[in-house]
Amino acid sequence: MTYLLYVAGFGTAVTFFLWLRDARIFWRTALPGYRQAAYRGVLYSALSLFGFLMAYTSEDLEFLALGAVLLALYLQGRMEREKVWKGSESAVDRFLGSAGRR
Repeated sequence: MTYLLYVAGFGTAVTFFLWLRDARIFWRTALPGYRQAAYRGVLYSALSLFGFLMAYTSEDLEFLALGAVLLALYLQGRMEREKVWKGSESAVDRFLGSAGRR
């Protein structure tokens, strides 16, 4: 077990966090861009979890597994989403996905 397992674990946790944040924003605003992001976040989280489990079970596949985790993070960041914040919110509100109800 090398340090790449910890990198893959952190990447998996970030992927799940971003998925849940998109789902929370969709729940509060009902915007179609965040709906698609929340749906696709399920697939990207599954890909990331698959990569982490691949790194956990075999040291020979750690680089391939890390590639799967990074691919999931890359694909999740490419989604087009609507503007939710006006600019007066704090960084913590944006980080946690606190959006106004519509």
